[in-house]
Amino acid sequence: MGLLNDAEFNRLASFIYREVGIKMPPGKKTMLEARLLKRLRILKLPDYKSYCDYLFSPAGMTAELHQLIDVVTTNTTDFFREPKHFELLQQNLLPHLANGPCRGRTLRVWSAGCSIGMEPYTLAMVLAEFRERTPGFRFSILATDISTQALEKARAAVYDEERVAPVPKHLKFKYLLRSKDRSRGLVRVVPELRQLVTFQRLNFMEEFSFPDPMDIIFCRNVIIYFDRPTQEVLFQKFCRCLRGGGFLFIGHSESITGMDLPLNQVAPTVYSRHATRRADG
Repeated sequence: MGLLNDAEFNRLASFIYREVGIKMPPGKKTMLEARLLKRLRILKLPDYKSYCDYLFSPAGMTAELHQLIDVVTTNTTDFFREPKHFELLQQNLLPHLANGPCRGRTLRVWSAGCSIGMEPYTLAMVLAEFRERTPGFRFSILATDISTQALEKARAAVYDEERVAPVPKHLKFKYLLRSKDRSRGLVRVVPELRQLVTFQRLNFMEEFSFPDPMDIIFCRNVIIYFDRPTQEVLFQKFCRCLRGGGFLFIGHSESITGMDLPLNQVAPTVYSRHATRRADG
């Protein structure tokens, strides 16, 4: 089996950028080649040229596109990742929203780029705990990702025991079930918590909207894979989906400095949408 040549790599890289916004510079060629090798073996294709021919055929566009996206997307995630975000949410933002803008209605939260579900289930734990202390508080969580494979894992909600190490002990006891076969070292999120999260496939490069604006958007460590112009366009889309006075959380390695966005910083990597502008404006 030959190597992925430059013409094939450039064709795939251009297609990946158009479809999902992820830049594949020449330095990623070896990585792409290695990740696609498994697909070649599964499809019983002799080389990368055959793979490209199949991918860009009508049948490939139907059957293989999602597989390619799963190959190139990175699903790095953890429970309670960047914990200061969840501290701010519990101590400041949820009391503010529950006693003001969201009084008498459902708080809407979106985990954008949810990977295999650890972020939205963390949010579900935090919100469920707050609900117990706050009579009348209601919330919904939407979790989206482009990877169908990641979403399948998220819905299953089964994780290796070491992956749940960051979850506080009292929340582990309350929201996680250990496998009956302890030797497998697996845990599963309890049904009551799984039911609080709705998972859905969404491609950021396509136009998207929701029937009601979001109060909180978590999009952390996702835009680092996009170039700067794509990042700004994406954040503009998020702002159109975010209610005035709502909050956007981004990753600590990410920045919106210099972008023309209707946002005010309220904490490191946490922003509030201008309340004076319409959520669809």
